[in-house]
Amino acid sequence: MTSREGIGVAGIAVTAAGVLANLLAYVVPVLGARLLTSADLSALATLLAMTAIAGVASTGLQIAVAVHRARYGPSPATRSAVLTVAVTAGALLVALPLAVLVLRLPAMATVLAGVSTVGVVAAGRWLGEMQGDQRFLPLAAGLAVLAGGRYGGVVAGLALGAGLTGALLIGAATAILVLPVLHVLARRPGVVAGGSPLAARSVLTAGGATLAMLVVSYADLLLARRFLPFDASGAYAVGTVLTKGALWAPQVVTVLALPRLAQGNTRTLRLALILVGASGLALTAAAAAGGGLAFRLAGGPDYAGLGRYAPVFAATGALYGVVFVLINAQVAAHAPWPSAPLWMVTAVFVAAAWLVLPHTLPGIAFGALGAAALALAVSAVLVGRRMGRAVHEHRPDRGTVSIE
Repeated sequence: MTSREGIGVAGIAVTAAGVLANLLAYVVPVLGARLLTSADLSALATLLAMTAIAGVASTGLQIAVAVHRARYGPSPATRSAVLTVAVTAGALLVALPLAVLVLRLPAMATVLAGVSTVGVVAAGRWLGEMQGDQRFLPLAAGLAVLAGGRYGGVVAGLALGAGLTGALLIGAATAILVLPVLHVLARRPGVVAGGSPLAARSVLTAGGATLAMLVVSYADLLLARRFLPFDASGAYAVGTVLTKGALWAPQVVTVLALPRLAQGNTRTLRLALILVGASGLALTAAAAAGGGLAFRLAGGPDYAGLGRYAPVFAATGALYGVVFVLINAQVAAHAPWPSAPLWMVTAVFVAAAWLVLPHTLPGIAFGALGAAALALAVSAVLVGRRMGRAVHEHRPDRGTVSIE
């Protein structure tokens, strides 16, 4: 993996931006656990989960743009980007009122969360251009700016005592205001976008895969909101802070690897799996050794007694971290229906939660761990078969093996 800035500096910069983004994302529920009632904390966690799921359109757009540019160079993407934002906004207009009724969410807070999501989706186009061009220093700056807009306003609102609705109002404003900054960062004077434009179908495929990844990884939080009392669902929300930590801690690996995966480099895939897997093992071991402390840091002293469940939450995130690498590799290789296995796992998990699993915190948590293990097994089989065919077709005079 090479880039104009050098992979070492690029890795440090993107890692720093990722740490900032994750830190701000974690501060939101941590502050909420200390400053909001259990009911508002559960509502905040549910809204964050919902907007993360809706916001995967941004990640899908970013991945599609990055893969296209890595393969074909600078290409027009405005039409696909506008279409993605419009479709997301339309879907939110339909889904949010239903969420207010079904999940018992406050209406104004839900609307503001939707506005913030639209801004995040629009940002995906410019992040994808920088990632596909392997301009990782501007990309790192863009990720940091977006994190500040997406979460910084909410953090500021909570810290100032604005409450749930006030914090989300500030967050919606900052999420929109950062978009011109991202546009400036992505500009490359003198570079003209040529070649075939990005197809909307590519965005749909990448977005569908990203949506499936987020739905399956957030399904336990939504199920906890549905089946557990408010106090227990609030405690479960604290546990998912550990899940998301293990899931997103190694995300820099996928960010740096994606352009090379789009070019068919299987060695990059193997290295990415090793690094993400090692990160997950380390974080799960740390959660097992200091579960009480982990819950105390995530939610305060009232939640320290749940420390025995910390490795379950961390292991779930670690498994999904590896799954996400495999799914991104399939998207980069233009594999058909890369999201299908994850939708299958989600359906199995929801059915099990409805019919079989105990409606308790450990019942939902262990069910989520089982779902993550199933998703990893299915994804590994599919990618293994694809790589096996690629190796069979490998020619000795080539330096990389295509996994298309």
